[in-house]
Amino acid sequence: MSVEAQVDSGSRHVTILIEGAFGFNLVQDFRRCYTDRRDHRFTIDLRKVDYIDSAGLGMLLNMHSYLEQDDGMIRITNTLPQVRKILIISRFDKKFSIE
Repeated sequence: MSVEAQVDSGSRHVTILIEGAFGFNLVQDFRRCYTDRRDHRFTIDLRKVDYIDSAGLGMLLNMHSYLEQDDGMIRITNTLPQVRKILIISRFDKKFSIE
C-alpha cells in the first residue's frame, strides 16, 4: 500500500497514484500529496486500488474541502468496477470528475 505524487511544475498538475487498499493507513501520505498546492490541478489515479473504505472516502472529501476547488475539478481516474461502484453509490460523482 503506497501513495506517490507526480508533480508537473510547468502545468501545475499533480497526479496522485495510490496502490492497495485506500484507507486510514494512508492518511498522512495522501495529505502530503496535496498540502500547499492549492494552485494545482489534481488527478487521482486509482488503477491499483482494489478497495476503498469510509476513511478513504473521507480523505477525498477532506482534500476537496482543503483545496476549495469547484465540484468536478479533481479528477478520479482508472477505477476498478468495485471501487467505481462505491464512489457512485456515495455520490462522489457530484463533487469529483470520475473517469
